[in-house]
Amino acid sequence: MLIDSHCHLNMLDLELHDNSMGVVLDKAKALGVEKLLCVAVDLEHDAELKNLAETYDNVFISAGVHPSDTPGTALDYHRLKQQAQHNKVVAVGETGLDYHYNKGDLTWQRERFRQQIQLGRELHKPIIIHTRDAKEDTIQIMREEKIQECGAVMHCFTETWEMAQQAMDMGAYISFSGIVTFKNAKQLQEVAQKMPLHRMLVETDCPYLTPIPYRGKPNQPGYTRYVAEFIAELRNESFEQIAAQTTKNCEVLFGM
Repeated sequence: MLIDSHCHLNMLDLELHDNSMGVVLDKAKALGVEKLLCVAVDLEHDAELKNLAETYDNVFISAGVHPSDTPGTALDYHRLKQQAQHNKVVAVGETGLDYHYNKGDLTWQRERFRQQIQLGRELHKPIIIHTRDAKEDTIQIMREEKIQECGAVMHCFTETWEMAQQAMDMGAYISFSGIVTFKNAKQLQEVAQKMPLHRMLVETDCPYLTPIPYRGKPNQPGYTRYVAEFIAELRNESFEQIAAQTTKNCEVLFGM
Protein backbone atom coordinates (compact mmCIF):
# COMPACT_ATOMS: atom_id res chain seq x y z
CA MET A 1 0.00 0.00 0.00
CA LEU A 2 1.02 3.60 -0.67
CA ILE A 3 -0.23 6.96 0.57
CA ASP A 4 -0.16 10.08 -1.58
CA SER A 5 0.86 12.42 1.22
CA HIS A 6 0.18 15.60 -0.77
CA CYS A 7 -2.29 16.15 -3.60
CA HIS A 8 -4.88 18.70 -4.71
CA LEU A 9 -7.87 16.62 -5.73
CA ASN A 10 -10.09 19.67 -6.10
CA MET A 11 -7.78 21.05 -8.79
CA LEU A 12 -7.89 17.98 -11.04
CA ASP A 13 -9.43 18.19 -14.51
CA LEU A 14 -12.11 15.55 -14.10
CA GLU A 15 -12.86 15.57 -17.82
CA LEU A 16 -9.75 13.40 -18.08
CA HIS A 17 -11.31 10.87 -15.68
CA ASP A 18 -14.86 10.40 -17.01
CA ASN A 19 -15.91 13.45 -14.98
CA SER A 20 -15.70 11.37 -11.83
CA MET A 21 -13.62 11.67 -8.68
CA GLY A 22 -14.46 8.04 -8.05
CA VAL A 23 -12.62 7.10 -11.23
CA VAL A 24 -9.55 9.05 -10.05
CA LEU A 25 -9.53 7.17 -6.76
CA ASP A 26 -10.14 3.81 -8.46
CA LYS A 27 -7.14 4.45 -10.74
CA ALA A 28 -5.05 5.26 -7.69
CA LYS A 29 -6.15 2.12 -5.88
CA ALA A 30 -5.30 0.00 -8.92
CA LEU A 31 -1.74 1.33 -8.60
CA GLY A 32 -1.64 0.58 -4.87
CA VAL A 33 -2.37 4.10 -3.61
CA GLU A 34 -5.07 3.55 -1.04
CA LYS A 35 -5.04 6.75 1.03
CA LEU A 36 -4.67 10.38 0.00
CA LEU A 37 -4.10 13.68 1.75
CA CYS A 38 -5.81 16.53 -0.14
CA VAL A 39 -4.02 19.70 0.90
CA ALA A 40 -5.51 23.17 1.34
CA VAL A 41 -3.92 26.29 -0.12
CA ASP A 42 -6.51 28.86 0.98
CA LEU A 43 -9.52 29.40 3.23
CA GLU A 44 -12.06 29.81 0.44
CA HIS A 45 -12.17 26.18 -0.76
CA ASP A 46 -12.55 24.61 2.68
CA ALA A 47 -16.10 23.35 2.03
CA GLU A 48 -14.94 21.72 -1.20
CA LEU A 49 -12.21 19.79 0.60
CA LYS A 50 -14.51 18.78 3.44
CA ASN A 51 -17.06 17.45 0.96
CA LEU A 52 -14.36 15.24 -0.58
CA ALA A 53 -13.27 13.97 2.83
CA GLU A 54 -16.85 13.23 3.88
CA THR A 55 -17.65 11.48 0.60
CA TYR A 56 -14.58 9.24 0.43
CA ASP A 57 -13.34 7.34 3.48
CA ASN A 58 -9.75 7.16 2.19
CA VAL A 59 -9.41 10.92 1.59
CA PHE A 60 -8.00 13.09 4.38
CA ILE A 61 -7.54 16.85 4.23
CA SER A 62 -5.62 19.77 5.70
CA ALA A 63 -6.48 23.38 6.52
CA GLY A 64 -4.09 26.18 5.75
CA VAL A 65 -2.98 29.10 3.63
CA HIS A 66 -0.23 28.80 1.01
CA PRO A 67 2.54 31.41 1.23
CA SER A 68 1.62 32.77 -2.20
CA ASP A 69 -2.13 33.03 -1.55
CA THR A 70 -3.48 36.61 -1.35
CA PRO A 71 -0.04 38.26 -1.02
CA GLY A 72 0.32 40.93 1.62
CA THR A 73 -2.75 39.99 3.62
CA ALA A 74 -2.94 38.97 7.26
CA LEU A 75 -4.04 35.47 8.26
CA ASP A 76 -7.58 35.07 9.57
CA TYR A 77 -6.43 32.91 12.47
CA HIS A 78 -9.88 32.42 13.97
CA ARG A 79 -11.39 31.25 10.69
CA LEU A 80 -8.49 28.89 10.03
CA LYS A 81 -8.71 27.46 13.53
CA GLN A 82 -12.39 26.69 13.00
CA GLN A 83 -11.66 24.99 9.67
CA ALA A 84 -8.82 22.94 11.14
CA GLN A 85 -11.00 21.27 13.77
CA HIS A 86 -12.94 19.05 11.35
CA ASN A 87 -12.40 15.37 12.16
CA LYS A 88 -10.82 14.59 8.76
CA VAL A 89 -8.34 17.50 8.95
CA VAL A 90 -5.03 15.87 9.87
CA ALA A 91 -2.60 18.76 9.29
CA VAL A 92 -2.17 22.52 9.05
CA GLY A 93 -0.92 23.89 5.74
CA GLU A 94 0.39 24.05 3.25
CA THR A 95 2.18 27.02 4.67
CA GLY A 96 5.78 28.21 4.64
CA LEU A 97 7.86 30.69 2.68
CA ASP A 98 8.17 31.36 -1.04
CA TYR A 99 10.70 33.97 -2.05
CA HIS A 100 10.68 32.86 -5.69
CA TYR A 101 7.27 34.21 -6.63
CA ASN A 102 7.00 36.83 -3.87
CA LYS A 103 9.33 39.83 -3.64
CA GLY A 104 9.79 42.93 -1.51
CA ASP A 105 8.91 43.13 2.17
CA LEU A 106 7.71 39.63 3.05
CA THR A 107 7.13 40.21 6.73
CA TRP A 108 3.48 39.27 6.19
CA GLN A 109 4.52 35.88 4.80
CA ARG A 110 6.82 35.07 7.69
CA GLU A 111 4.13 36.07 10.20
CA ARG A 112 1.53 33.83 8.52
CA PHE A 113 4.00 30.93 8.63
CA ARG A 114 4.62 31.51 12.34
CA GLN A 115 0.90 31.69 13.09
CA GLN A 116 0.17 28.43 11.31
CA ILE A 117 2.91 26.65 13.26
CA GLN A 118 1.42 28.10 16.42
CA LEU A 119 -1.99 26.74 15.39
CA GLY A 120 -0.47 23.32 14.73
CA ARG A 121 1.02 23.32 18.21
CA GLU A 122 -2.28 24.46 19.72
CA LEU A 123 -4.29 21.74 17.96
CA HIS A 124 -1.55 19.07 18.02
CA LYS A 125 -1.56 18.76 14.24
CA PRO A 126 1.57 18.61 12.05
CA ILE A 127 2.57 21.33 9.60
CA ILE A 128 2.87 20.88 5.83
CA ILE A 129 5.72 23.16 4.74
CA HIS A 130 6.29 24.71 1.34
CA THR A 131 9.68 26.37 0.96
CA ARG A 132 11.27 27.92 -2.12
CA ASP A 133 14.37 30.12 -2.23
CA ALA A 134 13.98 30.68 1.52
CA LYS A 135 16.15 28.04 3.19
CA GLU A 136 17.60 30.09 6.02
CA ASP A 137 14.39 31.84 7.06
CA THR A 138 12.36 28.63 6.84
CA ILE A 139 14.71 26.75 9.16
CA GLN A 140 15.00 29.72 11.52
CA ILE A 141 11.22 30.07 11.90
CA MET A 142 10.78 26.31 12.33
CA ARG A 143 13.37 26.39 15.11
CA GLU A 144 12.06 29.53 16.83
CA GLU A 145 8.45 28.31 16.75
CA LYS A 146 9.43 24.88 18.14
CA ILE A 147 7.99 22.91 15.27
CA GLN A 148 9.12 19.67 16.86
CA GLU A 149 6.22 20.06 19.28
CA CYS A 150 3.65 19.42 16.55
CA GLY A 151 5.63 17.69 13.79
CA ALA A 152 6.10 18.66 10.15
CA VAL A 153 6.83 17.55 6.62
CA MET A 154 8.93 19.41 4.08
CA HIS A 155 6.60 18.83 1.16
CA CYS A 156 7.86 18.48 -2.43
CA PHE A 157 11.41 18.83 -1.16
CA THR A 158 13.87 20.31 -3.69
CA GLU A 159 16.56 21.72 -1.43
CA THR A 160 19.98 20.60 -0.21
CA TRP A 161 21.08 17.71 1.99
CA GLU A 162 22.15 20.27 4.59
CA MET A 163 18.62 21.69 4.79
CA ALA A 164 17.13 18.19 4.95
CA GLN A 165 19.41 17.38 7.88
CA GLN A 166 18.45 20.59 9.70
CA ALA A 167 14.75 19.84 9.24
CA MET A 168 15.11 16.21 10.33
CA ASP A 169 17.02 17.34 13.41
CA MET A 170 13.75 19.03 14.41
CA GLY A 171 11.79 15.85 13.78
CA ALA A 172 10.50 16.82 10.35
CA TYR A 173 9.85 14.36 7.53
CA ILE A 174 11.05 14.89 3.95
CA SER A 175 8.58 14.25 1.12
CA PHE A 176 9.53 13.54 -2.48
CA SER A 177 7.36 14.32 -5.50
CA GLY A 178 7.75 13.49 -9.18
CA ILE A 179 10.61 15.99 -9.37
CA VAL A 180 12.95 13.33 -7.95
CA THR A 181 12.46 11.32 -11.18
CA PHE A 182 13.63 14.16 -13.43
CA LYS A 183 17.00 13.64 -15.12
CA ASN A 184 18.38 17.00 -13.97
CA ALA A 185 17.40 16.49 -10.30
CA LYS A 186 20.80 15.10 -9.26
CA GLN A 187 21.05 17.08 -6.00
CA LEU A 188 17.60 15.93 -4.96
CA GLN A 189 18.33 12.33 -5.88
CA GLU A 190 21.39 12.50 -3.63
CA VAL A 191 19.15 13.58 -0.74
CA ALA A 192 16.78 10.69 -1.44
CA GLN A 193 19.71 8.26 -1.40
CA LYS A 194 21.28 9.58 1.81
CA MET A 195 18.31 10.14 4.07
CA PRO A 196 16.96 7.60 6.55
CA LEU A 197 13.90 5.80 5.25
CA HIS A 198 12.02 6.28 8.51
CA ARG A 199 11.86 10.04 7.74
CA MET A 200 10.64 9.77 4.12
CA LEU A 201 7.23 10.41 2.56
CA VAL A 202 6.14 10.27 -1.09
CA GLU A 203 3.59 12.44 -2.89
CA THR A 204 2.34 13.66 -6.25
CA ASP A 205 1.39 17.31 -5.61
CA CYS A 206 -1.04 16.58 -8.44
CA PRO A 207 -2.16 17.95 -10.81
CA TYR A 208 1.40 19.34 -10.93
CA LEU A 209 4.88 17.78 -11.26
CA THR A 210 4.03 14.56 -13.08
CA PRO A 211 6.79 11.96 -12.67
CA ILE A 212 8.54 10.06 -15.41
CA PRO A 213 7.23 8.09 -17.35
CA TYR A 214 4.23 10.43 -17.68
CA ARG A 215 6.00 13.78 -17.50
CA GLY A 216 4.24 16.32 -19.68
CA LYS A 217 0.81 14.91 -18.91
CA PRO A 218 -1.54 15.85 -16.05
CA ASN A 219 -0.57 14.25 -12.76
CA GLN A 220 -2.88 12.10 -10.64
CA PRO A 221 -2.66 10.44 -7.20
CA GLY A 222 -1.96 6.97 -8.59
CA TYR A 223 1.36 8.21 -9.93
CA THR A 224 2.71 8.18 -6.38
CA ARG A 225 3.67 4.64 -7.34
CA TYR A 226 6.21 5.85 -9.91
CA VAL A 227 7.84 8.16 -7.36
CA ALA A 228 8.19 5.25 -4.92
CA GLU A 229 9.48 2.88 -7.62
CA PHE A 230 12.11 5.39 -8.71
CA ILE A 231 13.30 5.95 -5.14
CA ALA A 232 13.49 2.19 -4.57
CA GLU A 233 15.74 1.78 -7.59
CA LEU A 234 17.80 4.81 -6.60
CA ARG A 235 18.44 3.38 -3.13
CA ASN A 236 18.80 -0.23 -4.30
CA GLU A 237 15.91 -1.22 -2.06
CA SER A 238 12.70 -3.05 -2.86
CA PHE A 239 9.57 -1.20 -3.87
CA GLU A 240 7.73 -3.08 -1.13
CA GLN A 241 10.13 -1.74 1.48
CA ILE A 242 9.72 1.86 0.30
CA ALA A 243 5.95 1.51 0.12
CA ALA A 244 5.60 -0.07 3.55
CA GLN A 245 7.87 2.39 5.38
CA THR A 246 6.59 5.58 3.73
CA THR A 247 3.02 4.42 4.45
CA LYS A 248 3.90 3.81 8.09
CA ASN A 249 5.61 7.21 8.30
CA CYS A 250 2.58 8.95 6.88
CA GLU A 251 0.21 7.17 9.24
CA VAL A 252 2.38 8.07 12.21
CA LEU A 253 2.79 11.74 11.26
CA PHE A 254 -0.81 12.42 10.30
CA GLY A 255 -2.63 9.82 12.38
CA MET A 256 -4.28 8.46 9.23
